[in-house]
Amino acid sequence: MKKYLKCGALAVLGAWCVLSRAQEPALGANVESLLDYARSRNPEYAAMRFEADAAAERVVPAGALPDPRLRTELRDITRMGEQNATLLPARVGSTRYLVMQDLPWLGKRELKREIAELEASGAEGRATGSWAELAARIKAAHARFQYVYRSEQLTREILDLMLRLEKIAQVRYAGGLAAQQDVIRAQVEQTGMRGELIALDAESRQLQARINALLARPASAPLDAPGQLRPLPAPASLDPTALEERVRSRNPQLFADEARLRSAEKTRELTYKNRYPDFTLGVSPIQYQGSVKEWELMLELNLPLQQGTRRAQEREAEAMLSAARSRRDATANQVLGELSGNLSAFNAARRTETLTTSSLLPQTELAFRAALAGYENGKVDFATLLDAQRQIRLARQASLKAQAEARMSLAEIERILGEDL
Repeated sequence: MKKYLKCGALAVLGAWCVLSRAQEPALGANVESLLDYARSRNPEYAAMRFEADAAAERVVPAGALPDPRLRTELRDITRMGEQNATLLPARVGSTRYLVMQDLPWLGKRELKREIAELEASGAEGRATGSWAELAARIKAAHARFQYVYRSEQLTREILDLMLRLEKIAQVRYAGGLAAQQDVIRAQVEQTGMRGELIALDAESRQLQARINALLARPASAPLDAPGQLRPLPAPASLDPTALEERVRSRNPQLFADEARLRSAEKTRELTYKNRYPDFTLGVSPIQYQGSVKEWELMLELNLPLQQGTRRAQEREAEAMLSAARSRRDATANQVLGELSGNLSAFNAARRTETLTTSSLLPQTELAFRAALAGYENGKVDFATLLDAQRQIRLARQASLKAQAEARMSLAEIERILGEDL
């Protein structure tokens, strides 16, 4: 009975595992499954996240006081020559215990903490930028993979069409209505398409290896065939003015550069505060034999007399601030230029797709049907039929290419924004 129960439990568990796997999204069927996988397993992004976490942990130590120091002095360890040297506090002449605490000038601790916070913000921005870059590469690779996959399907469809055209040419040749050259042309066309299929298969394998590398998977790991195209955002969400404002406030590179600029400002302020001395406070009980009979207080400060060194440090801080400001401005110019270029490419690709789908494809299909009917009736030669077939193929390839280019441009726009549209 126990054996039957165990077998039944294993069967139920196996069925549950199969069902749960069936409900999970297939890896590669859509770009979202790839992004979810990469977010948790890509080592480059994980390294950036760990660095951001490490930078966040530096904030508390940066604003904390340094550890106090304890000094012990054994005085007159021979008791004026009355005894042999000893290290026992109760037998020496006196023992001085000194507890010291370093105290920086007012405001220095707060500035150091703020600098550490800004550096942590910059590290967070770099981690976000690393993910935006990785996500854009995955989206672009998947869009290209989808284009190659659909191009391969299109080529196979056209190859099947050429097989049918070859049969029509053979029938007409057998009836003395067409030349043998028509059959040969159809066969040559098929051979060229088979060569294209080989090239597309090779490119598909290369793209799969690239995607697997981005996912930190083995290069030969299988990927499911891509499914439906990723939907494009509404035109209203791609207003150039609104996108430019979003880029200025959310772009990870600009965010990191802004944090670096503010950190440079705080560093300059801290450098100027180094003109003032830091302090060390100390309290010292003095032990004679077995009891403490004296107390001392100590105040120590450094004398900022090396003015040449400090002026050089201040000039360095000013130069670093100017460099951070110039770097921020350069990054802003770069990302806004990239945004404008990718917006233009996206709009051009979307208009091309609309024109091809709504106008060019129906026209080429009508031309092909007319050419096929004319060839069967002997009114059109085979070269005209082949040309009509090529026009259909070129139109459909143009549509596929425009769809891929639109999604690749969208991936770049989202990379610049640092978020999905």
